[in-house]
Amino acid sequence: MRFGKYLYFCTYMINLTINIALDIQFLNMLPHVLLVLVIISLGVVLWYQIRAGKQLKSELQMLDKVGKHNVEYEFVLGTMKLSIWHLDVKTGKFTFEHDFREKGNNYINVDGMAMGDSLLPLDPHDTERVRQSLADLCDGHSSAYHEIYRVLIPYENSSYWEESYATVAARDVDGKPVKIVGTTQCIDDRKALEDALVKARNRAEESDRLKTAFIANMSHEIRTPLNAIVGFTSVLPDIDDQDERKSLLDLIHENTQKLLRIVDDVVNISKIESGQEQLVMTTFDLNTLLAEAMAVFAEKLNPGVELNISFAQDALSVTTDMIRLSTIAKHLISNAMKFTQQGSIIVGFDNPVDGRVCIWVRDTGKGIAEENLERIFERFYKVDEFIPGAGLGLSICRVMASSLGGSVTVESKLGEGSIFRVDIPIK
Repeated sequence: MRFGKYLYFCTYMINLTINIALDIQFLNMLPHVLLVLVIISLGVVLWYQIRAGKQLKSELQMLDKVGKHNVEYEFVLGTMKLSIWHLDVKTGKFTFEHDFREKGNNYINVDGMAMGDSLLPLDPHDTERVRQSLADLCDGHSSAYHEIYRVLIPYENSSYWEESYATVAARDVDGKPVKIVGTTQCIDDRKALEDALVKARNRAEESDRLKTAFIANMSHEIRTPLNAIVGFTSVLPDIDDQDERKSLLDLIHENTQKLLRIVDDVVNISKIESGQEQLVMTTFDLNTLLAEAMAVFAEKLNPGVELNISFAQDALSVTTDMIRLSTIAKHLISNAMKFTQQGSIIVGFDNPVDGRVCIWVRDTGKGIAEENLERIFERFYKVDEFIPGAGLGLSICRVMASSLGGSVTVESKLGEGSIFRVDIPIK
């Protein structure tokens, strides 16, 4: 438009000059006048083009700066996985300017949605709190908004965590909020980390509790046989009757074995976990190993309890650490004996599959509550504090089985007995 005005001005000046020249009859000077006017016009046009070029260059530089700022702006939003939104207080409608949340299409789209409807996907436990907080901001009762809440995804039967901040962006002449600006961010990763930290803290606290209980229990477990050994040994010289002396010696021997087993359990689990105990792989007959483990307990069964076998083969040659496998079997049989007052204990194994064998011990004892099925493998944990033992046997079984490349699992119902399975490679 401005260039058009300049051109119009130049044309006007030429016409005016011609008219003046005609009027004063200076026709002989007309070519010179026209030349001057053309030069003036060209100068004006050139001056305008230079000025317009400078202005265009300035505008392009400004656009370039704006573009760079937008790139940086979007980079920051994308890195932080943020979305920016506006809320028109009068209409109650949301609009999203940028949305860089990491879940993408999994998010509930609230763009253009009324404020009340936008709260529908929220977890019912969070809805009223978030609604009231946002309403307080819109009414001018608060100057800032900050909420953490869960958003439900019905078609996936799942949810995710969001954190939102907002403040008043514009007010009317009366100071009432008319526009709200806010940010929203998915914080699933942060929540997962917080949950992991809470669980780690709970595990640490539980570990401390178990260690304290273990020390108290070990004090009792060690003191009981030790007191018996010291007591019986002190009166032994005063006993002349040979039968009574033999009875006392048997009790001393029995309590010595109890004390030795407790110390062995503690030492074994410490060595295995520290990596000091190396595997010694040998080939042997599994039937013989299990039969020998059962023989250790044959005379210690509670009255009314039978100890039976159920071997899938008459002889099965296996290659693994014999001492560790024998220890596992003995601990499982011993555990079954402690909790079985009536019925039977059966020790057996299934036919090998893919180079692995499953050894199992089934009992008709008191069973284990579902909530304790995993806890019984924790060190120092005892389902029944009145049952003898340090609470290390099953933990040792799992650690040893793991060192052999295997696992220990349990199936049980309270009042219906239990079955423990040891699955290990045998070649």
